[in-house]
Amino acid sequence: MVKLGRTIKLRLYPDVNQAEQFLAMSKEYQRLANIVSQWIFDHGFQLSWLKINHHLYKIFRQESELNSQMIQSVFRTVVARYKTVREQVRQHSYRYKNAESKWIQVPRDLTWLVKPIQFRRPQADLVRQSNYSFLDKMQKISMTTLGKRTKLSFTDKGFEKYFTDGWKLGTAKLVHNRGKWFLHIGITKEVSDFNVKDNPKIVGIDRGLRFLATAFDSEGKTLFFDGQKVLRKRKIFLEIRRQLQSKGTRSAKKKLKQLAQRENRWMTDVNHRLTKTLVTAYGSHTLFVLEDLTNVTFNTADFPKSLRNSHRSWPFFQLESFLMYKAQAIQSTVVKVSPAFTSQRCPRCGLVEKTNRHHDTHEYWCKQCQYRCNDDRLGAMNIEMLGQEWLSGVKRPKIKKLTTTG
Repeated sequence: MVKLGRTIKLRLYPDVNQAEQFLAMSKEYQRLANIVSQWIFDHGFQLSWLKINHHLYKIFRQESELNSQMIQSVFRTVVARYKTVREQVRQHSYRYKNAESKWIQVPRDLTWLVKPIQFRRPQADLVRQSNYSFLDKMQKISMTTLGKRTKLSFTDKGFEKYFTDGWKLGTAKLVHNRGKWFLHIGITKEVSDFNVKDNPKIVGIDRGLRFLATAFDSEGKTLFFDGQKVLRKRKIFLEIRRQLQSKGTRSAKKKLKQLAQRENRWMTDVNHRLTKTLVTAYGSHTLFVLEDLTNVTFNTADFPKSLRNSHRSWPFFQLESFLMYKAQAIQSTVVKVSPAFTSQRCPRCGLVEKTNRHHDTHEYWCKQCQYRCNDDRLGAMNIEMLGQEWLSGVKRPKIKKLTTTG
């Protein structure tokens, strides 16, 4: 069994008084979180909940209107944030050149922080039943405030199935965004894991820019997901960004920030729709095979100059992570393989030859056996082949360069 995790977002409808209570509570929660953060920074980054509780709990109970459960939530929130940052700095070592011009990597930890982590927005984490609960057959929600609990209406549009499909509700976060109030609730569910003995379908997926994805399955069928519209829209974003950057005014900088957020939301939506289409098309018990694109760049010679750096900012990792959790929910899985020679190997005779791929016509033409194919489809075919090797027990399948004729 594997545990799935999701976040559902409920829109809350507080009246004026309730909204004031929520804002006061979330600001107090933010204030205490920053005090805890400062204590952790001043005491050698001790992340023990017991130690923090021992030193600060009584003080907070005397001076704060937050109840006991909420104060404990403050401790957990701050500790979780520090643990996240600790993992992030561990993954990014400090690099420098020594006197011999050799690169040296120095592991980093929390002691590299020059100031405590700041909680800049009002927030509040709420424990189910203790701080929030549902009433009247899920028609109302009861929530903690600085005073007594309050009841209000909400909408779960788009998330209705998560209340009736065996999901368990956990801790929620109260969020205030653009004058609206939301409750983000973490939910979990246990499902059967992917089993290699279930004779799964194998789908090789080649990612790129001309085609966002090209999928080739074990039955020989191919799906193409065109990326031309996406490239055109990215070009529009780029042109608007350049115009705003050339102005350099305060209002232009504000619009640049809004534009970046809008573009991120759009890219996230594209990746969500693409991965949803893939899992819907191939269903459960599918092995999705992707190339490991870490530090890999794409040939963009046939793109307009303005778009030749698009691959550097396109969120391939996000698409990968979306596909992973969507596949997991239907007893499927994702495996990553080496990208070496996937666009150069002939699937018929096995010859690996770089010059067989013609970028100008987007065609692969094997000079040995005369096999011809769309170059994106060819990549997906080779990736699917590596998936077959993984399924047969090869831990790190990789194409070996074969250049001699048979």
